[in-house]
Amino acid sequence: YIAFISTYVCLTVFEKEWRITPWGQKEVILQRLKDYVPGNPEIKSIRVFLHGPVGAGKSSLINFINSVFQGHTTSIALADSAIAGESFTKKYQTHKIGKGKHGIYYPIVFNDDDIINALKGHVKEGHKFNPMSPLSEEDPGYIKIPSSEDRVHCLVIVMPADKMAFLREGVIQKIRAVRLAAAEMGIPQMVILTRVDEACPLVKKDLKNIYLSKYIKEKCSAKLGVPVNCILPVKNYHEEIDLNEDMDVLLLRALRQMVDFADDFIKNIPLKITPQGN
Repeated sequence: YIAFISTYVCLTVFEKEWRITPWGQKEVILQRLKDYVPGNPEIKSIRVFLHGPVGAGKSSLINFINSVFQGHTTSIALADSAIAGESFTKKYQTHKIGKGKHGIYYPIVFNDDDIINALKGHVKEGHKFNPMSPLSEEDPGYIKIPSSEDRVHCLVIVMPADKMAFLREGVIQKIRAVRLAAAEMGIPQMVILTRVDEACPLVKKDLKNIYLSKYIKEKCSAKLGVPVNCILPVKNYHEEIDLNEDMDVLLLRALRQMVDFADDFIKNIPLKITPQGN
């Protein structure tokens, strides 16, 4: 019965919020993101790579982001909650956020699978993953010389807040290995905590209590070895069919940090030198 016991772990709270949240400023943050232009003129879109255990909510997070930009709930990334222990993402797919006109997108794209080669930009769009056979240079889905746009510009670890205490050490070690690989490439990284309402009854009662939770601040940071200022909690849409402003504000605040991290990274990628006379 262990797998079915309550996962509420938020037992203590702070007297004062440990982070200021721009509640009520959804449209301001959203407009800033809509106006974003990559800081490197040779890169049309920054690439955010989502990594995390099965069921953490990576595809749901992509749908959440698109929903906020479109102004209504959407489902551009296929998510599935019925297959226990098995990822529903079977191929390397880039998810884009449409501007409302066909073929026009915001300069922020997302990928949601967990393979280190993807961080380096070696995985072609549409490549079907085979868990029994890692991608090699001989595979047709391998990009031998990736462009700056093929590379990942920000690594986002997606973790379910209510399952942190039950994660196997092997899962944590795998995440650390990916983080280490990203660090060696200089790729900035952050953590998105999903299912925060299921981890804490206080937050379930009112999402604005999120930054009173000691569990969110201390336990998750210690478990993953990530600085607190790089941990952003959100509540994905699940049962809701209409947008919720408080949920959207938390998501947009996290997305703004992803964009800022990625933009700082691409600014340090050397510009191509065009030979004189061309």
